[in-house]
Amino acid sequence: MDRKIKKTRIVIAGGGFAGLYAAKYLDKRLARQSDVEVTLISRENFILFTPMLHEVAAGDLSPSDIVNPLRRILRHVNVLEAEIEAIDADARTIRCLAGVRDVEIELQYDHLLLALGSETNFFNMHDVRDWAVTMKNLTEAALLRSRMVHVLEEASLQSNEASHRELLTFVVAGGGFAGVETVGAINDFVRETTKFYPSLGGEKIRVVVVHPGQFLLPELGEELGEYAERKLRARNVEIIKGVRVSGYDGSLVRLSDGTSIAASTLVWTAGVKPNRVIESLPYQKESGRVVVNEYLRVPEVYGVWAAGDCTAVPNGETGEFYPPTAQHGLREAVAAAKNIERAIMGRPLKPFRYRTLGLLASIGHHTGVAKVLGIKFSGFPAWWMWRTVYLAKLPRLAKKLRVMVDWTLDLFFGREIEQMVTLRDAELIADRLARVHARTLQRHEITATPVRA
Repeated sequence: MDRKIKKTRIVIAGGGFAGLYAAKYLDKRLARQSDVEVTLISRENFILFTPMLHEVAAGDLSPSDIVNPLRRILRHVNVLEAEIEAIDADARTIRCLAGVRDVEIELQYDHLLLALGSETNFFNMHDVRDWAVTMKNLTEAALLRSRMVHVLEEASLQSNEASHRELLTFVVAGGGFAGVETVGAINDFVRETTKFYPSLGGEKIRVVVVHPGQFLLPELGEELGEYAERKLRARNVEIIKGVRVSGYDGSLVRLSDGTSIAASTLVWTAGVKPNRVIESLPYQKESGRVVVNEYLRVPEVYGVWAAGDCTAVPNGETGEFYPPTAQHGLREAVAAAKNIERAIMGRPLKPFRYRTLGLLASIGHHTGVAKVLGIKFSGFPAWWMWRTVYLAKLPRLAKKLRVMVDWTLDLFFGREIEQMVTLRDAELIADRLARVHARTLQRHEITATPVRA
């Protein structure tokens, strides 16, 4: 008599850095076994290398350079492209919606690794949410580049000085890593591209970063933050500190000190929060992140683990939590995957320990700031190290070679300035998607309608 083998079901919720690195480990170790089933749930079928998003916006890289298809990386792990709607902690199930038809899929798990990452936090400012540009995914970075070209094209047709000021003003909210790298990229792009528009002068360009703190890049300390500020100011970037963006209606950026800036573009990098699915989970949280123990496991819950931005991981040496950065997240994920393997094999778990190697930021114009093994340095060497480190971390050799070629061509021939997606294109795409979705729903309703005799 044939007996069906009971499989141990491991589900990884989230396809970002943490989810991918956990899946890569399990792909080599457990997913090959007939009695283990590993599933990665991701809202996209690719991994996005987010540290290079600002280079896509600046025209230094093509959008395809920084994405890798998950199915080419994972050969034994099941990849499910779906949106996670809810996790039932009691029933140990995950409910997902997949495809244009929003097909409902329910997965059961024996071990669950939460790697859902973070999403943009607008702090309940709905006008900012509706009008601002964000830098969390590939589409947003590509659209920001197209938007900058569109603004320059529009400004070249205008003769009104007020219209010029509004169109050619770019405001970035947030002076952390994402904000500083983005403002450097925007400033380089628009100032270098303006020379192709004879009616526009560089003196008309206004690039502003609004930061609530007293110095930029607080993660790197005051010294490097002030260095970044000096370099940005030398390239005509305005820096407004000690205030926050409090509202935006598409043309006027309001600040918390009562002042305002007329600007057609606001880029929001001023806050993130854990994925919304995390909110409903009945686990202890710290600032919205799931608290785990030193083994990356949710305390007093068997088979539930967490890693990455959605997780508060205790640092046994400092008594605080590790920062939610990519270098910590991917190492937490591998440590969690190893402990899942140990739990299945009945072996003792190992605590997670990691000391930050360094922090790097590119601030545009071939300059950067860095803090590596406690040593601080800046300028071209820091920028060169930034590119070297992140190129090494970019998955797959083919992508590394493409990025190297693009960077080399950029040095000799300059950045690309074409508008890849126009507003007309965006409208056509939105209209077509709406028709496809309406037709799919109509077919679904017809199929679901019972036939009467």
